Amino acid sequence: MPGAMKTDIQLDLLDCLEGMRQMEAETIDLVVTSPPYNLGIDYTTYEDTSDRTAFISWCLDWSRAVRRVMTEEASLFLNVGAAPSNPLLPHQLILALTEATGADTPVFTLQNTFHWIKSISIETKNGDTVSAGHFKPINSNRYVNDCHEYVFHLTKSGAVPLNRRSAGVPYVDKSNINRWGHTGGKDKRCRGNTWFIPYDTIQSRDKERPHPATFPIALVEQCIRIHGEDTRTRLLDPFNGIGTSAVAAIRSGIASYTGFDIDEKYLKITRDRISANLNE
Repeated sequence: MPGAMKTDIQLDLLDCLEGMRQMEAETIDLVVTSPPYNLGIDYTTYEDTSDRTAFISWCLDWSRAVRRVMTEEASLFLNVGAAPSNPLLPHQLILALTEATGADTPVFTLQNTFHWIKSISIETKNGDTVSAGHFKPINSNRYVNDCHEYVFHLTKSGAVPLNRRSAGVPYVDKSNINRWGHTGGKDKRCRGNTWFIPYDTIQSRDKERPHPATFPIALVEQCIRIHGEDTRTRLLDPFNGIGTSAVAAIRSGIASYTGFDIDEKYLKITRDRISANLNE
């Protein structure tokens, strides 16, 4: 499907709350995003340290705005990481988004939890160790290297159908193709909730990944596939960053992409990346 149609791109230098207020309700089919984690990351125009209560309250604000613009069958794929010294943050956030508080109803239902594996080492049957992927080493005698992040799949109802095999993998044992009726005779099974998606190897972070917290294009493409590849899909990333979701939208050939950011530098990088992908 990539390249099947031209993706309509809308980028705005706006706080996402203001940007989403200007959008019509129920006009977005898919949201893939990674907000600031409140872990002290050095952004150029955003202070990533605040009181935990204030941070959760802010997340509730933007998540309610996201819910308003989502259709009933839409999916939100929310990427959240943690620090070894602060491991509960993703869980505290997802509880806040999915539990009723006082008179308020839950913002979302947690439908799936995916584990984005960035680096892994596997011991084979013959005793060899195979390592793949990239991680940021931690210089500590208390904590181990953190090699994964969460991708929470949130929906309004908890019952949104997914195209599981669109994001699937071939069977190792080919006899399973005919053994299981859901395969439809095709060599593809559900990948499950562990996604090994490494970063691309780069030579210069400043030039090739000029943002302190990004996810790979392949991660967004995986979310697009599992939600259901459809040329009518309208994708939103309220925390655009350097436009990784925009590039994935173009490569997947979906209908439209909307992104907000408060940093003009990041939006310029996004425009450059979009131009490069449109000219490929």
